[in-house]
Amino acid sequence: MWILDPVDGTANFLRGIPLCGISLGLVDRDMPTLGVIDLPFLGSRYSAAQGHGAQAEGREIRVSQTGDLHAAAVSIGDYAVGGDAERKNRLRLALTHELAARVQRVRMFGSAAVDLAWVAEGKTDALIMFSNKPWDTAAGVLIAREAGATVVDQDGSPHTMSSGATIAAGPKLLAGLVELITKADKNAQT
Repeated sequence: MWILDPVDGTANFLRGIPLCGISLGLVDRDMPTLGVIDLPFLGSRYSAAQGHGAQAEGREIRVSQTGDLHAAAVSIGDYAVGGDAERKNRLRLALTHELAARVQRVRMFGSAAVDLAWVAEGKTDALIMFSNKPWDTAAGVLIAREAGATVVDQDGSPHTMSSGATIAAGPKLLAGLVELITKADKNAQT
């Protein structure tokens, strides 16, 4: 099945913020197999095919090899809005608190496509997003994986299009991030 997000980062686009793009993924049995992200206002295009690596503008890209959380730049997904936002944001706020105390920088770009492409290219070291809308993630998850990222659900299990969250990082950072997420989740419940 083809999954298209014609404007990922819609709120950014509507405000003239160039952090938005077009995301197209091919999914087979709940797993992405082909992905393209185009960031037209940044002049960047990312692509990957399962088993063939990831590219940006035709050159191979790789995830960051940062293994120290204190040296990591971590992007986070947007805070929840609308009904039940207060409850949903407890975890997001607890995570932001944990990250701010333990990583070099926390970033919120407002586009899952940008987040995943930049993890794949090593511009950021990790992404934690407590949502998984397939139109937002299908292409980017594959591009990040093909660039060497490990992509998992909130509990650390392998990420699929049915996952509830999207966590992507270089393999050296993943365990520390899952530990922080678990701690934030416990803090959000109290």
